[in-house]
Amino acid sequence: MFSFCTDPSLLATPAWFACYLTTGKLMLFYASFGTVLLLLAITAPIALGFGFGAAAAARSRILPLSWFGKIYIAMVRGVPDIVFFLFFVIALDQGIEYLRHKIKCPDWDEPIRQGSDFIVCAAAKMPLSTAPQAWHEVYGFALAVLTFAIVFGAFAGNVLFGAMRAVPQAQLETAEAYGMTHRQTFWRILVPQMWIYALPGLSNLWMVLVKATPLLFLLGVEDIVYWAKELGGAKTARFTDYPHGDWRVWYFLGLLIFYLAFTRVSEIVLDRITARLTHGQATAAGEAQRKAAA
Repeated sequence: MFSFCTDPSLLATPAWFACYLTTGKLMLFYASFGTVLLLLAITAPIALGFGFGAAAAARSRILPLSWFGKIYIAMVRGVPDIVFFLFFVIALDQGIEYLRHKIKCPDWDEPIRQGSDFIVCAAAKMPLSTAPQAWHEVYGFALAVLTFAIVFGAFAGNVLFGAMRAVPQAQLETAEAYGMTHRQTFWRILVPQMWIYALPGLSNLWMVLVKATPLLFLLGVEDIVYWAKELGGAKTARFTDYPHGDWRVWYFLGLLIFYLAFTRVSEIVLDRITARLTHGQATAAGEAQRKAAA
């Protein structure tokens, strides 16, 4: 990065750290924070969409649809996250390659399952071995987003289902008495009011999602945990121009500070959203706002 970084062994301590902190691998470490934030920005709305769909399905008057919503919520919530992440990603990846194999290589006469190996033709690989490295990273990240969204969508579905049931039944009956259809009652009466009941659970779920982002490391994505472990380990002059001892404690301390700061910012934003949604609502928090205003 700097012109004086040609021979790190001759540098004083401040200059050495200036060179060390601007190496290519440290830049990848800094960029991995963006990877985590991007995962949260994409996964949260998708998971919320999955949860809303599951909650709406669970309330459906169509019995198979109701069963589907309830089974999805119960089944995914009942499986440990780490087990689901490790199983689902492998199963989804192999499922995609299997379908592509059947389409692109119909004349293949060898078994796909050969002991513990899963072998498909080269044209069925996802992504192709000839594809740029960026596509491999995008594919892995997309699998991670989908996995996180499915898992946390089930938890969001449970929260939203409970919030829908918390809306006073008398209001729904009044809407129907005024001639509203079931769909109109759902979108105009139930959905606008359920958020104040759902927000505490969704706030907690957001915090859990933030804490779960280190599981990206298990999904093969080079996230902040991967780079902290990779860069913090002891390095010798034989393997790097910037040898150092075991600095993992300092790297992970940096991750601790990052997560605590991000959690605090999240709490402030969620508190403001809660205050906005509570305004005018017939809830304990809404009543407290009215008394404070008086």
